[in-house]
This record gives sequence, structure tokens and C-alpha cells, in this order.
Amino acid sequence: MSGSQKTDIKASGIRYLAPRSGGKEINSAQGVLALSIEVDAEFGDVGMGVLSDGTPYLNQRGLAALCGVMNAHIGTISSQWTEDEKPRIAAIKSILSKVGSSYNSPHVELFHGGKKYFCYPADVCLAILEYYAFDAGVNCQVDARDNFRKLAGSKLKDLIYSQVGYDPTGQRKDIFRKWHDRLALNYQSAPKGHFHVFNEASVIIYELIMAGAEIGDKFVVDISIGQHWSKHWSENNFDSQFGERKKWPHRYPDDHPQAKSNPQESWCYPLSSLGVYREWLQCVYIEGGKFGNYLTGKVKKGEIAPSFAQLAIDTLGQKQIPNK
Repeated sequence: MSGSQKTDIKASGIRYLAPRSGGKEINSAQGVLALSIEVDAEFGDVGMGVLSDGTPYLNQRGLAALCGVMNAHIGTISSQWTEDEKPRIAAIKSILSKVGSSYNSPHVELFHGGKKYFCYPADVCLAILEYYAFDAGVNCQVDARDNFRKLAGSKLKDLIYSQVGYDPTGQRKDIFRKWHDRLALNYQSAPKGHFHVFNEASVIIYELIMAGAEIGDKFVVDISIGQHWSKHWSENNFDSQFGERKKWPHRYPDDHPQAKSNPQESWCYPLSSLGVYREWLQCVYIEGGKFGNYLTGKVKKGEIAPSFAQLAIDTLGQKQIPNK
């Protein structure tokens, strides 16, 4: 399906292409400018982020994983970067020059949060990836070729931007507004001794927003969770085990069509069942396919992109929701 091919990086948590996030062009001639890290994230051993000038980057482990080579090979490229007589260095620089890019160093070395970071700009990553895909002779890697075909052009940049929740166009500054509006109306969402699915779904909603979801009146994942959990509760007669659940008013912001019937009564559950709920959420709802079915329905309605659905399943499927 278009824009949603799987990118299999064995050593990382990057597996799916994200939706295109915008067309801002980054000037790649960074040299040794005084940069900082604007935003960063780690997925398994793969670190990625965006520099203060908008440049998306991968760390050394992430680039090595893309290319299907050992970490040390990427380090050697950095250490030999000024040695133009090295065939590998000359080939990579030639690839960069064809797209009008040149770098004094293939990575930017920065300190961030007390740690040293080796940040390889996306343009450099693609050049090195292309080298290992097609120009490395006997050292060409199948992984590199497969990943290059999926990440060529702006796709690697788009993937990094989406994974770390960065919008180069500046058009998603209020991405949390609708969710915050609901929180403001429902922060006291349950009586003492009870919990409400909406508040417990906050981690999932946050992950979805950061992955690129437009959380609003058409994408209300806590309704799906609440319906499935309510059915599970009834089928297992949890009233007799944990005590009776209760109805409690829930309100939607005025810009939601659901607000016409405010306040709405929704179920709240005894805190004694919270551990069981969280285990069910992870093992049954997310990993058991119900969350995937919900997203598939949204894709069919054209409300989310197929690539986002795959990214959300992959991201949340790895989460462990601890019991308190």
C-alpha cells in the first residue's frame, strides 16, 4: 500500500514509514555550526532527532542498522572523512555532491542532557546507505538496498520528523489542544475509589499524537477502549469480584459534535480492578488485535493514513503498561 512499506531494521525499533509531514527544505552544508538538539528520541538502540536548525539525524547505531553493517564501519567513515583518496569516502562524497551537498564531517558531535551524541544528518545517512546498497562491491548489503529503496528522497526525513513529533512546517503547534480541552473538562472524571478509561488512556493518546494522529472528534480512541473493556467486564462478571462499577458524567468540548448531548454518563471502575484493566489493555486490546481493528476502520473511512496505522500499532505494541 502506498507510503506504508515495512522497513525492516533488525537492530532497531524503526519499522514503518510515517506519513509525509511537509516540504521544508533543510540546508545541508552544516560544517561545524554551533548547533544543539531540538528534540530527540530512542527506539531500541536507534537514536534519532532534529537539530536546532531543523536538520533530522540518526545516531551511529541507527545508521549502521539501516546499512546492515557493524557500528564500527560507520565510525571508520567518520574518522577517514578527510582522506579523499579512500575509495569509500570518495564514493560517498560523490553521492552527496550529486544532490548539491557537502559536509566537513559526516556527523555533528554534540552534548545533550549530559551525554555525547554523534548525529548523522539525513542527507549523509542516505548517501552512506546508497553506497552500501549499490557501490560497495562485495561489501554491498541486502538490508541497505532494501532500506534505500524505501527511504530514498525525503522519506527518511519524514520518518524521523514523525517519530520524534517534529513538524518542519510549523502547522501542528496546537496538536495537543483538543486533547487538553477534554482533559480540562474531565480531569475529575471518576468518583473517589474509581478510575475512568479516558484518563487511563492518556499514555496511548499521547503516543498517537506524537506519531502524527489528529486527535479530535473523529478519532476518539478511548471510546473504542471503553466499549471493549465494558464488554469484557460484563462477560467476566467483575462486579462480583471488584465491586460494582458506576456511571459518572463525561463532557466533550463545544467543537465536538458529541457535545450536543453533554453531559454523557460513562462507566467508572473500582480502583481494585486497575491492574487487571492495564493487563487487559496491553495484552488483549493492543496486542490482541482490537486496537488494530479500530485503526483499520479509520483507514477505510479515510480518517487516518495506512502508514500511520502501522506506525501506531508498532509503537504501542512495544509498550509495557505497569500495574500499580
